[in-house]
Amino acid sequence: MRSMWKGHISFGLVNIPVKLYSATSSEDLSFRFLHKKDNCPISYERVCEHDGKEVAWEDIVRGYEYEKGRFVVLTDEDFKRADVEATRTIDIVDFVDADEVDMMYFDKPYYLQPDKGGEKPYVLLRQALAATNRIGIAKVVIRTRQHLAAVKPKGDALVLNVMRFQNELVDVSELDLPGDADLDKREIGMAQQLIDNLTEPFDPARYTDDYREELLKVIHEKLEGVERPSAEERSSAQVIDIMSALKASLERTRRDAAGKGERDGGEGGKRSGGRARSRSGAKGRTRSGKAAGGGAERSAGSAAAKEGKAHGKGGEEKVRRAS
Repeated sequence: MRSMWKGHISFGLVNIPVKLYSATSSEDLSFRFLHKKDNCPISYERVCEHDGKEVAWEDIVRGYEYEKGRFVVLTDEDFKRADVEATRTIDIVDFVDADEVDMMYFDKPYYLQPDKGGEKPYVLLRQALAATNRIGIAKVVIRTRQHLAAVKPKGDALVLNVMRFQNELVDVSELDLPGDADLDKREIGMAQQLIDNLTEPFDPARYTDDYREELLKVIHEKLEGVERPSAEERSSAQVIDIMSALKASLERTRRDAAGKGERDGGEGGKRSGGRARSRSGAKGRTRSGKAAGGGAERSAGSAAAKEGKAHGKGGEEKVRRAS
């Protein structure tokens, strides 16, 4: 894998030479606009909105629209005056508790790998961060833009996670959110129970991009000349009674759990039944086959009858099968 940036991690008087690698890969499907008539790609031209004529690159400047239709033009020299010094340094300005930083601030992760001679201080910083549950808050210039970033330990690696500045996040106070919805204790308890029933250890492999997979299937089918039937329009969700929804959801999770238990129990029963038959067969060789068979039939009939009393109709069917 090719590094996209080389520089140093700097904190105090410590400098650690590192290489930067992307920690993500794009799986987006790319599409082109085509002319419907002949499937030829559509090209785009730089056209002046005033006279409709194409504009050459050398005649294009950049402008900031400070109000509708009014611009202030910035030259290359203006951009240089505002440019921060590109020092190729991940400058850690603070260390903070990892739990204090809201996940909404994190944007894109990159892996940091020590460059030649930086192995020991790299491990030192990684272990110190892990032991103290701290992350380093840094500023770094990647390409031509300055970013806020966090330096975090992840296993044997240090991760540089580009962050959003505070002014890039919308204040939640701008939303019209409900406060107290007059929930009673039963509703809260049932909701908590449902969450408990649906809680699983986090396994990222369980979650896939279903839309992308289905779209790839459509593409492959069209390449093979197979047309899919049109998808039915999904109806919008209806507002229903929350208690009814909670009860129905809990009942479904109980049925799912019971079904799983019966399947697990059935497999265990088959194994234990096999062992029991093996043992009874060994005893049968010391007694007459008739006596052993009669005792087994009476035992089976008695067990089935008890089960029938306990479970009603299902039990009666088992008794009839046993007899």
